[in-house]
Amino acid sequence: MGEQTAETYTRRPVITARAAATFEPVGRSVASARAFVRDTLQGWGHPDIIDDAVVLTSELVTNAVVHAGTAADVLCMRTGTGVRVEVADRYPEREVPLQSSARRIGGVDREGGRGLLLCAALATRWGVEYTPTHKQVWFQLDLPDRPAGTRSAGPALPTEALPLADPRVRVAVVQLDRTGSITGWNDDAAALFGFTADQVTGKPLTDFAAWPHTPGTSTGIAEALRLSRWEGSYGIRGADGRITPVYASHLRVRDNEGAPSTVCLLVREEERAVLQSLQRSTPAGDSGSADRATADPFEVFIGSPAPDDLDGLLQRTVERARDMLDGDAAYLLLATDDETELEVRASTGLPSARQRFARVPVEAGTGRYGSARMPAVHEDLAVIPGAVPLLADTGMRSVVTVPLKVEGRLTGSLGVAAEAPGRYSNEEALRLQFAADRIALAVERARLNELERLRRGSLSFLVEASDLLAGTLDRDQTLALMAQMTVPTLATWCAVYTVADPASEPELSYVLHEDEDRIDGLKTLLGKLAPPDPVPTPGARVWAAPSEAAHASALRGSLRSLGLADSAEHPAAPSTSLATAAAVGGETVVLPLVARNRVIGMLTLGKPTDDHFRQEILELAEDLSRRAALALDNARLYSERTAISQSLQRSLLPPELLHVPGVEVDVIYRAAGEGNEVGGDFYDLFPIRDGAYGFAIGDVCGTGPEAAAVTGLARHALRLLAREGYGGPAVLERLNAAILDEGARSRFLTLLYGELRPQEDGSAVLKVVCAGHPLPLRLRQDGTVEAAADPQPLLGVMEDLELYEQTVTLEPGDVLLCVTDGVTERREGARMLGDDGLTDLLTTCTGLTAGAVAARVLRAVERFAAEPASDDMAILAMRVPELQ
Repeated sequence: MGEQTAETYTRRPVITARAAATFEPVGRSVASARAFVRDTLQGWGHPDIIDDAVVLTSELVTNAVVHAGTAADVLCMRTGTGVRVEVADRYPEREVPLQSSARRIGGVDREGGRGLLLCAALATRWGVEYTPTHKQVWFQLDLPDRPAGTRSAGPALPTEALPLADPRVRVAVVQLDRTGSITGWNDDAAALFGFTADQVTGKPLTDFAAWPHTPGTSTGIAEALRLSRWEGSYGIRGADGRITPVYASHLRVRDNEGAPSTVCLLVREEERAVLQSLQRSTPAGDSGSADRATADPFEVFIGSPAPDDLDGLLQRTVERARDMLDGDAAYLLLATDDETELEVRASTGLPSARQRFARVPVEAGTGRYGSARMPAVHEDLAVIPGAVPLLADTGMRSVVTVPLKVEGRLTGSLGVAAEAPGRYSNEEALRLQFAADRIALAVERARLNELERLRRGSLSFLVEASDLLAGTLDRDQTLALMAQMTVPTLATWCAVYTVADPASEPELSYVLHEDEDRIDGLKTLLGKLAPPDPVPTPGARVWAAPSEAAHASALRGSLRSLGLADSAEHPAAPSTSLATAAAVGGETVVLPLVARNRVIGMLTLGKPTDDHFRQEILELAEDLSRRAALALDNARLYSERTAISQSLQRSLLPPELLHVPGVEVDVIYRAAGEGNEVGGDFYDLFPIRDGAYGFAIGDVCGTGPEAAAVTGLARHALRLLAREGYGGPAVLERLNAAILDEGARSRFLTLLYGELRPQEDGSAVLKVVCAGHPLPLRLRQDGTVEAAADPQPLLGVMEDLELYEQTVTLEPGDVLLCVTDGVTERREGARMLGDDGLTDLLTTCTGLTAGAVAARVLRAVERFAAEPASDDMAILAMRVPELQ
């Protein structure tokens, strides 16, 4: 027996699911690993731990592919109690910080050990394991408890106290898709309402539902179908045209493909006890008084089961508060973190789209009636206009408000209003305060849970946003990424303004709306407005101009269409469509894009009509704007550097290829590297005197400004000295002295220089000097290839050079090929094209024009290796045409 117990304790948890993937050591693998873990856990049905798992995986895979520089193996395993993720790299000897050493593990701002610090903070368990070939870091996240068993139960009742029902109780089950159309209709539904499944499938539920439309007394059917859970009464119009009152329970679910749908359970109104949640109170004289005394006051008020999400809890709270006081409307506000403002989070009987996330100050005036910290009863709002700003223009006359407090701290406010004056007194205020005291702790707990989910979601969002922004140095792509990350996650629409320099006006650079059909109208509207001021003050500030202009323009267009507008006033003023006005008619905020102590633009976010931003969203947008500003400024600096480099590179090459009578000449130049950094190779072809032309092809050691300086010196010195009448050796000797005069900035230079003279007999005479450069190759008509010059010392190394020139005659059909070492030193692993490879290639070019020879050489170099060329290449081909 003891042996079995020991075996039980050492047995490893049973793995119920496994998924593995390997990611190459490149930057994009980090995002791919995050997507792999997110999709795996989503498929396993564990959304509660996705954010933590994605953040930890991102850090560990970054350590593997970026810091360790090896491929990363990611393994996800699910057991009965949690999910374990293992990330292994192939650098086993790499030092790993120890958890026991605070000095080694460092802080969150340090690069080393940050992944393990996050593991210690977020994971249930974690560790590091070594093998001879791998280092593995793992973490485990326990699955949240999901209690099973009885959720609620009522007391035992005598038979005569049980609710009445027909002998055959029918429960109609109606399944709706995301649009509210019927997809399922069971036999009980057909028996209750007279329609067969074929008659109703595909039709909206609103075609059959008789929804109560008393103003301010219920949630509309569209809103009810979007709630996670809903209970209530309405009517169903049957096949005979009669309306059957029903009691319904709606549950929002998601199918295997992730599409939302709604399951509706319906019974006759008189049989509502079959579906209705536990009653708030038990009839008088009930023998279950002892059970009532021990009932949970929270569930007595809110009902059972209580909603799991904060929005559902708040919505049910306001509905029950309204019903408890027989009001026409109710609303609930939550306090901000600094407790200076209250934010509307739920309402019923009020225009919720306009009120949601609206803010009011906690202290609106003097005395108890001006503070949300004390209960207050307003018998007639018409006497004191503006006493309750949220109820302005709603038709409400009397209102009672009470605070929600936890341990003496204000966490919110609950109010119930009625259209008639004098409806409420201190007695109703006490009843509502009692209910608020019961619900306050649950609301605060749900609010903190929501904030924690938002925090973790925000962290995951910022990690991915930083990864995307760091992956590009293109200005336009950075602007597009900024907008695409905010829409629709943070806002309905977004506009990015850029500021070129402190003296210039902001320019509208990018516009995006979640509805693509609205982008053009939005861009036109913003283009007519003066841009927001580029104020460097951090944080979001409200910009009212877009919504005001949209509404004014839409109204002007509507009046014009009705013939009511004065044609003499604003005769050519364009109008904005009502759809565009609605799309931008909500709150608009502007966040400055500040990088390196300078405002480089503004990020503008907007909501549709009567919608507002939550403070948490604005704080997340502010974090994003700081990262986006730095990425945009880096892209600007990189673009400027690239433009300067390309402009300087062009200045070091001849603007166009010179035409030489009687000789075909073609040049191909390819600058290697992203951004085409200046320096490196160059070529030139220029007239010296009548009938004589100078040509050169060279390669300066290194790249960058120092190499570019020598390149420009060499090219212009060659032209000047050659036109002064110096021969090839003298030109190069003087150029060598000029390079050495540069001192520490000098660079050695390989150069092939020559003079070309076309002859009357169709040939061409060349006098060449090859100073350390790859030798020019001569291709004869018979296919033989030979070097056309001897190697001589390169320039920029020795002071005294003894150079000499060699004469080469190109007969009709002959080709002279000159290249830089970017061609001959092209590599694929240990292989190199080399001089022999170039010679063999040139033997296949007999009969080709100069341009065709240069093109064939370029193709051969590009195909020699799969990787892009790492060195500049210059190819100069000259051919004497055959005599006709």
